[in-house]
Amino acid sequence: MSDIRSPEAKANAMPLTERAREACAALPASIRAEGETVIELLRQLGCDDETCASALWFSLLKASPDAVGEAAKHWAPALRRLVDGQGEAEKVWALHAQRGPASGAEGLRRLLLAIIRDLRVVFVLLARQLAAMRTAMALPDHERRELAQLTSDIHAPLANRLGIWQLKWELEDLAFRYLEPDTYRRIARLLDERRADREHFIAESLAQLRAVLEGAGIKADLAGRPKHIFSIWKKMKKKGLEFSDLYDIRAVRILVDSVADCYAALGLVHSLWPHLPGEFDDYVARPKGNGYRSLHTAVLGPEGKTLEVQIRTHEMHRANELGVAAHWRYKEGGSADSEFEAKIAWMRKLLEPRGEDEAELAAGFETELMEDRVYVLSPKGEVIDMPRGATVLDFAYHIHTEVGHRCRGAKVNGRIVPLTSQPRSGDRVEILTTKVSEPSRDWLSVHHGYLNTSRAKEKVRAWFRREAHEANILAGKANLEKELRRLALDDVDLSKLAAHFRLKNVEELYVTVALGEVTLGQVARSLQEPVETEITQSGNPVASRGAQHDRGALSIEGVGNLLTTLARCCQPLPGDPVRGFITRGRGVSVHRSDCASLARLARRNPERVIDVSWGRVDVQNYEVDVELRGYDRKGLQKDVATTINNVGPHIVASSSRVHVRTGEVEMRFTLRVKDYEQLSTLLGRLGALANVTDARRLGGR
Repeated sequence: MSDIRSPEAKANAMPLTERAREACAALPASIRAEGETVIELLRQLGCDDETCASALWFSLLKASPDAVGEAAKHWAPALRRLVDGQGEAEKVWALHAQRGPASGAEGLRRLLLAIIRDLRVVFVLLARQLAAMRTAMALPDHERRELAQLTSDIHAPLANRLGIWQLKWELEDLAFRYLEPDTYRRIARLLDERRADREHFIAESLAQLRAVLEGAGIKADLAGRPKHIFSIWKKMKKKGLEFSDLYDIRAVRILVDSVADCYAALGLVHSLWPHLPGEFDDYVARPKGNGYRSLHTAVLGPEGKTLEVQIRTHEMHRANELGVAAHWRYKEGGSADSEFEAKIAWMRKLLEPRGEDEAELAAGFETELMEDRVYVLSPKGEVIDMPRGATVLDFAYHIHTEVGHRCRGAKVNGRIVPLTSQPRSGDRVEILTTKVSEPSRDWLSVHHGYLNTSRAKEKVRAWFRREAHEANILAGKANLEKELRRLALDDVDLSKLAAHFRLKNVEELYVTVALGEVTLGQVARSLQEPVETEITQSGNPVASRGAQHDRGALSIEGVGNLLTTLARCCQPLPGDPVRGFITRGRGVSVHRSDCASLARLARRNPERVIDVSWGRVDVQNYEVDVELRGYDRKGLQKDVATTINNVGPHIVASSSRVHVRTGEVEMRFTLRVKDYEQLSTLLGRLGALANVTDARRLGGR
């Protein structure tokens, strides 16, 4: 029966890689040959058709952008993401070329993984680089060395971190060959001179091993293990040894079915030949940082010659050689990052056979690829990593304290932006400064959103601590009075409020408010606790149904009741994120999670930091009237409604009035809020909107 489908329908039914091959047919033979090498490597890694096709499409896009044209309009979002990711990687290669081999390659590797949105791109990048390195001998010397340096700095370490052994060793050897040609040839010549003797020795060792394993009933695959030139040189350099002194030039590998067989085989090897003391590594019980698992031992084999033996299961071997992605640590020696581990878990799935769960895997793609770090560039091209949500002002303080103090503006990718802007990974940030150090107190306000990192906030507080004590008192008094007016609270005993925060007097309260050590949100929350603080307040609470719980109770993770003390340095209150520090003789000292003192203690004694949490809190609702004043503009009402929605209160009633002659606007809302802290947050954000001059709670409800 003839195929009556249209040419377009036939094309759409073709595998993605075949369609990409047809589009690349007009490319030069050398580019097509390199593309086929990339496809072959990706297939060996178990990559899907979409990943392979993206490699070909990107080759076409680089060689002839116009040729992609119409086809790109029909790409699926995932395919477009893969092609775009390869384009993003080009930015990292350009940065490397700009900064040279002495640059911080570690930062560039982090930046690469941050800016690509689909981790399958990593496989394409590694395969493409290996294909280019295999043909690099035809390049001019300077181009070949630049390519090798990029491979040595970025690709080989990346393959190593992700455990992609099959590509890692060849990338290392080829880069070494082009960067250190004399040393490479010398080691290669030494290997060749002893090749026949080594092969005879390995064959004899394998025969003896096979006999003893079969005698014990252990099913195993045995083979000689190739020793790669770069790893030989690295060991010679690290241990200060000559080639003749290396014990592991002769090596064999034993693959068995189970972990139990691994240890059984190890016992048989040690009973067959004496092992060398101090030359045993158990990477099964304690895997390497990149997930590598195997037993390594060195013995005196036949003829009394040293022999390295590696023992692992078939599954371990597949993972080690083909690249089961393992934990990437943002900072060497630091703790694993949970968000990035979600990426790695997704990467593992890509290497496994997939069936009907492919759609579900794709559906969770965006969520699993989120990070909690961003990687931005300084004007000099340095990679700076900061917490997600950090602003350009946070960036200024990260660069240097004085840069932050003198910051008056910022540019992101050449465009002037507000100081509250949050750059994304890959953005280039430039800070505009004045000659005078003069931070603003508004920078410490959570409502304005200038600073989101505790490190930057502490630097601003330290600057104001050095200022005149009277200025801090006046500023704190003004801020506190403004907040109480906004909340329509006119009968607050400030001395009791100071005592609630364990401060000596009202002046000390003013200073802590001015420095942001006690936030207005904490003040608002404390006013919600009449039993503990005995502060008079107005308002009609409408309590929701449910059991009553102790608002101030602390729960210590994993242990019974312990003596707890609220730290004076940060004054945590119920609802604040908190952590505990085990003191000597005073039980557990409870700090806010962002407390600078806790950070210092944790660096010295990390084992004494424990998880704590507040007891459950009643859910209550309070109806309040809020008035907003300002000058009318297009979109004002929409911005106000969006802000209320984002903070969380429920709008019970609303009204607005515009004075046509003056352009002034008044808005009133009846809101249902859960507590004064939520109300304080809302009023602060409303007051920060453009054209809004005042936002406050009305008394009388």
